[in-house]
This record gives sequence, C-alpha cells and structure tokens, in this order.
Amino acid sequence: MIPITRPFLGDEEAEAAAAAVRSGWVTQGPRVAEFESAVADYCGTEHAVAVSSGTAALHLALAGLGIGPGDEVICPSMSFVATANAICMTGAAPVFADVERRTYNLDPRSVEKMIGPATKAIMVVHQIGLPADLERFYAIGRRNGLEIVEDAACALGSGYRGRPIGGHCAVEGGSAAACFSFHPRKVITTGEGGMVVTDRPELADRLRRLRNHGMSVAAASRHGSREFVEPSYDELGFNYRMSDIQAAVGVEQMKRLDDILRRRRKLAARYDAALADHPWLCGPFIPEDVQTNYQSYAARLADEAPVRCDEVIARLRELDVAAGAGIMLAHREKPHHQRRGADKLTVSEEANERSLLLPLYPQMSEAEVEQVVDSLWKITK
Repeated sequence: MIPITRPFLGDEEAEAAAAAVRSGWVTQGPRVAEFESAVADYCGTEHAVAVSSGTAALHLALAGLGIGPGDEVICPSMSFVATANAICMTGAAPVFADVERRTYNLDPRSVEKMIGPATKAIMVVHQIGLPADLERFYAIGRRNGLEIVEDAACALGSGYRGRPIGGHCAVEGGSAAACFSFHPRKVITTGEGGMVVTDRPELADRLRRLRNHGMSVAAASRHGSREFVEPSYDELGFNYRMSDIQAAVGVEQMKRLDDILRRRRKLAARYDAALADHPWLCGPFIPEDVQTNYQSYAARLADEAPVRCDEVIARLRELDVAAGAGIMLAHREKPHHQRRGADKLTVSEEANERSLLLPLYPQMSEAEVEQVVDSLWKITK
C-alpha cells in the first residue's frame, strides 16, 4: 500500500538526537535556540518561539495576545479540529466562516459577515499549505481593529507575494503571529513540536514565559549564571516546552527543507499533468501570487463525477493506493456543532464532500508515482 505520506528522516537526524542525549541537556536548551534561529531566519522574522506542538503554538499565540473568556475568534470549520480547539483553550469561542470554492481557504466576505462586538481576532488557515490571501484579511483587521493570527501548521516553505509564510509578521500592519506544526504529517517533522514566529518583541517575550509556566527567567539563563537567580511566576503559564532532542532533529530537517520542497513540487506537477484530461478528477487551484509547499495534494471531483469521494477512495485502496478523505469540518464534531456560523457553511460542506488527498512525500519512487497515476485512470473504467 502506498501511504498518504512518510516523514523524511535519515542518519543525520538520528545522530543529532543522539548527540543531544549525550550532551546531558535534553530539555529546552541550546538546540532549541538553534532551531528557533533557523526558522526565524528562513521566515524573515525577528523572533521564533519553539513549543511542544502546533496546537500549543496556536493556543500560546492567542493567549499571548490576551484573548480569553468572552472573546470570539473567527476561523474556518474546514480545518483540523485543533484550530477551533485552540481558541476554546483560551476560554474564547470560535466563530465559523465559510471558505472559497477554489482554494478552500477562508472567504474574506464570509468573515466580514461574522464579525460581532466580541470578535477580537481572525485565525487564517493556510489550507494544506496553500497560502490564504493575507492582504484581504489585513484590510479587514485594520477596519475592525482585529488581530490576524496565521494557522500555518501545514505551510512552512510556502510563500505569498514574494515572502515566505511567517514572514508577513515582519510587514507593517501584518500578522501578529504565525504558527507552525512539526507533526510527522507536515513538510518537516520533529516527531511532535510547533513554533510561533512574530516580529513583536513584547509578544515574543511573553510567549517564552508562558510556555514555561510563566517563569520570569529562562532555564538556560539560570544555569549559565554564576549567581543564584530566583525566578518568579507572575501569571498562569503552561508546560509547552520543546525538548533539545526534538530541536536537534528540527535543525537537521531545516537543512533538508529546500530539497524537500523541490521534490514535492515535482511530484505535484506529475499529478497535475495526469489529471489535466481526467474525465472527472482535477488538481488543486493555485493562485498566481502564491507558492505552495504541497503539504498534501488535494484532488477534487468535478460536478459531473459519477461517483462519490468515498467510492473513489475505496477503489484506490483496492489498487494499493492509500488516498484519504479531504479536509475535515470541525462543526460536524460534537464540541463544535452549535458554534456561531455552523449553519452557514455551504461551500465548506461541498468542498469536504468533493475532495480527496493523494499520496505525496519526497521519498516516493518513480514507480510509486506511476502506480498512483495509473490507478487514477483505472478507476474510470
């Protein structure tokens, strides 16, 4: 069975993790700082704050901005459930807006309709690595006094209007923060892990405290000082630290990133060519001003398709191709089915029912790629 994805790890990552173990410093320490620097440099931001997961990154960014009980944050339902969950973790309420038909990214027109007196932020998701139209959300934010937080869990290595995703935190009037995930399904991985990038020094400082129980002094500073340093805990924080073992893997993964992106884009181009004249399957729509990392390759059923997505997935699996269902809808899950906006998501529901994910990972052999392509045509007979 050809899987949906595989993490791309090698001897370099194994040795880096072992070296971190041998160093004796295995929690948040020098490797974490090195990984943060690598991500900040790549994105073009002043600050990067490593945490234990992508969900932790989202929660921490919102908490750092002071979002809490009584507040609302607009987001898509069409996203992994962590997007909405992270908002709830602050005590705020997610409000669902619909997505655009071609990109599956948040529709700015739908977002504007959902703004209310309690709205404090918009969480813009870059759907499976495809950048959303950030400038339109910045304009909405300016008009309504709202913060923009990017759920960039899948989007490391993608670009929007000439800047890498994450780098728009460095633009005047841009995002407050962008949040990445390093789960094994993502373009690079640390096993688990996440990162918040920002250009706001006060926000970065607060995030660093909050990830470590609100501690006023970082562990590295305490252990590196010849004098006793008594930390204080001036606000309620969290245990969202990344280990040095994870970060050591992340440093090596960042060295691979450009090669990973080239391979993913080459594979996606092969799928594009294969689907160009398919009778009822087509590839993703990519706007001209963005560059996607193809964290996943989302094919979609044409309106006239004679089969349902679940039937296509089942047929492909019979041919040893592990296609997967499209992006989930959070409002169909029990914790979120009564959220404001959940009854106005026509496009999201249609997109969910008509999309599926094809296998795509850098180690795919040419034979595996051709097996998937052949299978896409076999199922039409």
